[in-house]
Amino acid sequence: MKPLIKIDFVSDIACPWCAVGFGSLNQATVELSDVADFEVHFRAFELNPHMPLGGQDAMEHLTQKYGLSLEEVKANQIQIRARAAEVGFHFDPAGRKRVYNTFNAHRLLFWAAYELDLIKQAALKKELLNTYFCLGVSLDDEKNILDAVARSGLDAIRAQAILSSDEFREEVKAEEEFYKNLGIHSVPSLIVNQKYLLQGAQPASALINAFQQMIK
Repeated sequence: MKPLIKIDFVSDIACPWCAVGFGSLNQATVELSDVADFEVHFRAFELNPHMPLGGQDAMEHLTQKYGLSLEEVKANQIQIRARAAEVGFHFDPAGRKRVYNTFNAHRLLFWAAYELDLIKQAALKKELLNTYFCLGVSLDDEKNILDAVARSGLDAIRAQAILSSDEFREEVKAEEEFYKNLGIHSVPSLIVNQKYLLQGAQPASALINAFQQMIK
């Protein structure tokens, strides 16, 4: 019997490095699928939990939050786009226009895992990342979120009902608080078998090496 590696992938869909980490993890798990089984749970983390409706201009937000110049932000984005393309995410070359609140997206991700399964949650996670970084459309517009749900093969009518209610609100808040209390303050963070912490958007080769050591 192959060993089971359980991964809690703590991340936000507003984080470009989380998209890179998602792609790297997918490459690593596919590469090692003959020697181990993987159970990946996508856990909620909000980079900007107090972002109001309408969001904020992306360049303004990034320069203010990280104390970088506009030129530095643009250079970083070129690097991130290249890394993302290597793992299958082709970001909009114009970059994000605005930064949005992601709480509703996390509610739907929780729903997918809770009522459906982890494979469907992963499909939704990928499409929400695509919505944010590749399509570059507003997350404040429910239609764009529901389009991601439909592309994932999930029930858009059920998703609409969730968005129109407070369903899974408390569960997501509790999950966010749980990981914050564990000391998770940056994403992506991968907690492996509830024992090992891998932080940052590590390349697939580094993840493969780490998993191989665990398997041994």
